[in-house]
Amino acid sequence: MNLPRRRFLHLAAGAAALPAVSRMAYADDYPSRPVRLLVGFAPAGPGDISARLIGQWLSDRLGRQFVVENRPGAGSNIATEAVIHAPPDGYTLLLASSSNAINATLYGDLKFNFIRDIVPITSFVRLTDAMLVNPSLPARSVSEFITYAKANPGKINMATSGKGSPAHLFGELFKVMAGVDLAAVAYRGGGAALVDLLAGQVQVMFEGISSSVGYIKAGKLRALGVTSATRLAVLPDTPAVNEFVPGYEATPWAGLGAPRGTPVDVVDRLNREVNAALADPAMQGRIADLGGTAMPGSPADFEKLIADETEKWGKVIRTANIKPE
Repeated sequence: MNLPRRRFLHLAAGAAALPAVSRMAYADDYPSRPVRLLVGFAPAGPGDISARLIGQWLSDRLGRQFVVENRPGAGSNIATEAVIHAPPDGYTLLLASSSNAINATLYGDLKFNFIRDIVPITSFVRLTDAMLVNPSLPARSVSEFITYAKANPGKINMATSGKGSPAHLFGELFKVMAGVDLAAVAYRGGGAALVDLLAGQVQVMFEGISSSVGYIKAGKLRALGVTSATRLAVLPDTPAVNEFVPGYEATPWAGLGAPRGTPVDVVDRLNREVNAALADPAMQGRIADLGGTAMPGSPADFEKLIADETEKWGKVIRTANIKPE
C-alpha cells in the first residue's frame, strides 16, 4: 500500500516518539512498588544509618517503601554484585561507597567492574574519621605523635577494621605522608578494634566520628585530629590532620547507584529527590550528627568522584602492597 508522503512522515514521527513517551510514563509511574536499597555492611554503622535516612525520605516523598536490605561481606562486594545482576528497572539500588572505589584495586578477582557496571545516581554524604589514640600514649597532638612515632619505628600498633578497609587505608595514607612506621593490626570490624584501643592493647586508630565521639567526650580516647579537610562542628576543638600533614584528606562517602541500563528518567528523578533531601535543614542536622556533611550533586559529579577516589586509593594500595584477607 502506498501512503501519501505527509501521512508517512506523520506516522514515522509518532513511532519515533513512542520510546520517549514510554520512558516518561515509566518515570511518572515510578515507583509503583517497593524499592530495595542494598547495603553491603552490617546494621547500625554510619553507612547503614545514612542509607536509612535517605530511604525514609524517599519513602515519604514518593509514596512507596524504600526498604534497606543489609548484605554484609567481602567489603561490600556481595551487595554490589547482587545489584549489578538485578533487573535495571530502578527497583534495586545500591549504597555505593568509598569501599567500592577501594575494592576496584584491592580485589584482583572481581567478577564485575564497578565503574562500568553501576550507574551513579548521586552522592549524598561525606563522613569523617578521627585519628584516635589511647590516653596513655604520650602524644597530645598530631605533631607530637609523629615525633614519638619516628623515635619508636614499628612499635606503635595501629588498629584497623580489616585489611583494605577505609580506616586501614586512611592510616596507610597517613604513614606515607607523615613518614612514620606503624604496625597495622587487623580486626574483624571496628567494634573489636575500639575495645582493644580503649584497653590500651593498640595505641592508634582511624575510626568514624559517630562510633567514637562518646569516648572522645568522656576522655576515654584522645582525638588528635579529624580526617576531613576542615574541622567539624561536632568536635570544634579538634584540628584537621592536614593542619600538621599538609594535603592529607581521607573521608568515607556514600551515594546511590543502580544497575547499568536503568532508565535515565528514573536516575534523574532519584537524583532530584535526594538533592531535595540534602537541602533540608533537618536532614543536614542528622548528617552532621554522624560527623558528616551533605554532598549533593549530579550523576556526572558522582561519576567523577568515584573515578577520582578509585585512582587515589589504588595508589595507596599498590604502594603499601595491601592484600585482602
